[in-house]
Amino acid sequence: MNITKLTASDGFEFESYLVKPASKPRGAIVVLQEIFGVNSHIRSICKRLVENGYVVIAPAIFDRIQPGFESGYTSEEVARAKSLMQSFKIDTALLDLDAAREHVASSGNVGLVGFCLGGSLSWLAATRLNGFSCASSFYGGMVQQFAAEVARCPVQFHYGVDDASIPAENYEEVQKQNPEAEFYLYENAGHGFNCDQRESYAAKPASIAWTRTLAFLQTNLSKP
Repeated sequence: MNITKLTASDGFEFESYLVKPASKPRGAIVVLQEIFGVNSHIRSICKRLVENGYVVIAPAIFDRIQPGFESGYTSEEVARAKSLMQSFKIDTALLDLDAAREHVASSGNVGLVGFCLGGSLSWLAATRLNGFSCASSFYGGMVQQFAAEVARCPVQFHYGVDDASIPAENYEEVQKQNPEAEFYLYENAGHGFNCDQRESYAAKPASIAWTRTLAFLQTNLSKP
């Protein structure tokens, strides 16, 4: 595996999954995990982005809680991953992803793509950190809590209509507070609809969302 050790601004050392294209990169992307760690799904997302010409890095933001943690999607594994959230701290997670951004910044403009927990962090990185050119957020349930914050870069949101954990009033508030953002709602899609390893995987919405994400990244990372 392509593991790189990074050090955050507070001195904490953590691992990141780093992959680079064979040719000159079109820019760089920080991929932000679900609560299941930098697992095979997140690594597959990294691979797909590398195939599109980007340097990609996925910081292991749970290393501060349980180093090396990664999980699948059985009910037992989901329960274990959720239990780790009791010790999760947004502020230090942002330090880690900012260190990841800094590590790949020499490759060009840097974007964010995040899922679930990572979708919420994508939004917070866009509002609280400098140096990102765009952020794509998939089903970030916590975004609503911080929806009034002002993004420093273009943002794109993806939500599923059938997401039992993110009710309509949640994402409607996000859209209301951020009318300038790209906002997409997918029919017949639940939480985690982009992950082909989950029972909630929805192939058509996932394909449409991915096409939109790639176009969004291309538009914003190709700017001077």
